[in-house]
Amino acid sequence: MKNQETGIAPGMPIRELLRAGKPWEQTTDRQVRMAVVGGGFGTGFHWHEHPNARVVAVADPRPDRLASLVERYGCTKTYDDLEKVLQDDEVEAVAIFSPAPDHARHCVAAMEAGKDVFCAVPACLTLDEAQMLVQVKESTGRKYMMAETSYYIWETILARFMVQAGSFGELVYTEGEYYHPLAGAEKQVLWFHEGKPTWRYGFPPMHYPTHSTAFLVGVTGERIARVACLGWGPGDDWTSDNAYNNPFSNQVSLCLTDQGHLFRCNVCWQIKAFGERAQWFGTEAALYMASGAGQPYLITSEKEGDITERPDYWHMVPPGMRYDSGHACSHPFLTHEFVMAIVEDREPAINIYEALAMTVPGIVAHQSALRGGEQLEVPDFSPK
Repeated sequence: MKNQETGIAPGMPIRELLRAGKPWEQTTDRQVRMAVVGGGFGTGFHWHEHPNARVVAVADPRPDRLASLVERYGCTKTYDDLEKVLQDDEVEAVAIFSPAPDHARHCVAAMEAGKDVFCAVPACLTLDEAQMLVQVKESTGRKYMMAETSYYIWETILARFMVQAGSFGELVYTEGEYYHPLAGAEKQVLWFHEGKPTWRYGFPPMHYPTHSTAFLVGVTGERIARVACLGWGPGDDWTSDNAYNNPFSNQVSLCLTDQGHLFRCNVCWQIKAFGERAQWFGTEAALYMASGAGQPYLITSEKEGDITERPDYWHMVPPGMRYDSGHACSHPFLTHEFVMAIVEDREPAINIYEALAMTVPGIVAHQSALRGGEQLEVPDFSPK
């Protein structure tokens, strides 16, 4: 039976999946009144270009970042903190790009103020915060979406379609990697501001797992049930004085899903590699993203042979947003999904349960690494 949301039917040829997906069409003039909080990553989205959204307020405590938001979104109503945004009755939805340690607290405050929430990754840093997010989302009924870019990388969309079509056979093993080496000028900018450490200083890699875990959770919907993780640290001064008591700059984990499948998940800050990448291995087909080591993009299928043609999904978003503003063309798709979830009054694709399924395994993986790689159970916050 054809998937009503995507138009994918079992057995659909992979070459048709390369151009599949629901084409965008405007069905209403309804506009979501957005506020954007956080002028770093927050300037990379398309709220002002979506036909069903407009930016009515922007906020950041740093004047330079606030100016960037004003320039990007053409909005002159400005605030210097989130609390003032939440008191603005004109605002109905908030895109939150505050520091990671503040995400759970800020999202809870926004939902309790009656606002729908779009939030940068990760969803939270502790299991208690994960439970709190679920409770507040369910009690308020507000919409929550995590801005996980790997979910909308085009190879990930293709992998999702391949699962729906049954192209992989059984998808038995997935690899997800996120490498962001921090050194030199970039490290100074990200780790320090006005001579003081930022939240990124010494941040545990596995507390930022979603660029990797989305390659599994966002494709099959599986939950990571068990994880064993090892870490490596350079022994620099920061390993003894960061706010997280974190000794690791690189972490590698092996996971088992609730369906008995295997998943390798890497997150590394100090390594000669860069970017988000995945490989999906099924009993009948495999999909490889290109790598800096020379692995080309490739689909190999028992039924259809080798396919090197790349997917193209621009038809799924409004025309004015069809350009790459970051993370492999994913930003327009994230913007579009959140706006349409509100317009259509439905849950967004990366809702609170999917967000936690991507975030929580990293929290547990870090604990595993601190315990020498002990295999640990990962709690599932999905509805029972």
